[in-house]
Amino acid sequence: MTLPYIKTPRAHLTLLTPDKAGLILDFYQRNRAHLTPWEPLRDAYFYTLPYWHGRLQDSYSQCFNGTGINLVALDPAGEQVIAICNASNIMMGIFKACHLGYAVDQHYQGQGLMQEILTAVINYLFHERGLHRIMACYMPTNRRSGVLLARLGFEREGYAREYLLINGRWEDHILTSLINPAP
Repeated sequence: MTLPYIKTPRAHLTLLTPDKAGLILDFYQRNRAHLTPWEPLRDAYFYTLPYWHGRLQDSYSQCFNGTGINLVALDPAGEQVIAICNASNIMMGIFKACHLGYAVDQHYQGQGLMQEILTAVINYLFHERGLHRIMACYMPTNRRSGVLLARLGFEREGYAREYLLINGRWEDHILTSLINPAP
């Protein structure tokens, strides 16, 4: 299997090698306050090179065993992570589905970058990986994410009470999915 490399007009998406851990660490350090309301609590170790070195090694394992694809979107020069996009819990067989997670750098919010990136990733997951269903959930208070998913064609499938432990609190989530239009 070849590693994914997805190009969009403003970014290119790939898996980072462990020796590039500083790039993803920089993304999370720069966006710590911006992402805190939408993510699990992070301890101090999360913001270290050893943590990200190990996490990127795990990312490669997931990609090669087919259970996850953890992409970073790099700026056109390849010098800075400007967004992340993860397809996790990939299951094949009769399900052919995954969960989608994503985050964009605070300085790129509201510019359509995440829609551009997710459009390319969805195409990759459906056409290159053969998935049938992509599931994504968002907190009701995260209206931007809800609007983005709706624009991409995700349909609401449910409401899960106290679904995920986010920033130290069990948060409700709206459950959505997108079905591959190809038979």
